[in-house]
Amino acid sequence: MSLTSGVFKPYAGVSTAALTFTKGGRTEHVWFYKVENDGYSLDDKRTPVKDDDLPDLVKQWKQRNPQQDSDRIKKCFIVPQKEIADNKYDLSFNRYAEVGYEEVEYDPPKTILMRLRELEEEIATDLVELEEMLR
Repeated sequence: MSLTSGVFKPYAGVSTAALTFTKGGRTEHVWFYKVENDGYSLDDKRTPVKDDDLPDLVKQWKQRNPQQDSDRIKKCFIVPQKEIADNKYDLSFNRYAEVGYEEVEYDPPKTILMRLRELEEEIATDLVELEEMLR
C-alpha cells in the first residue's frame, strides 16, 4: 500500500509504502492500494478528519481477486509478478497506476458568450433595482 506523505508527521514527512507478505507459497500477483487519507490531518498536529481510506483498504484487501482487480485507474489493483520483475522490482504505485481522463465537452463559444451577456444584463438590472431601493 502507498501512504501519502505526512502520515508519520511530525517525525517524517516523506511518502511511505507498506508491504504485507503472506507466509508460504509463491507470489504470483502483487496487490496495490493508494491510501490518500488515513483519517488524520497531514500537519504536525495530526488531528482527526472525516475522510479515512483505511476501512476501505481492509474491505478491498478481503475482496481482492487477481482475475478481476486489473483496472489500474482505481485506488487498488493487482499486478502480475512478471510485470514487476520486468520493471526491476520497482514497487512504486505510480509505476503501475494509470490516469483516467474524462473527456469534457463544452458549449460552443457563441453559446457561452450569449449566456455571459444574459448574466451581465441580469446583473445590470439587479444593480438598478438595488440603487432604487437605496434612494
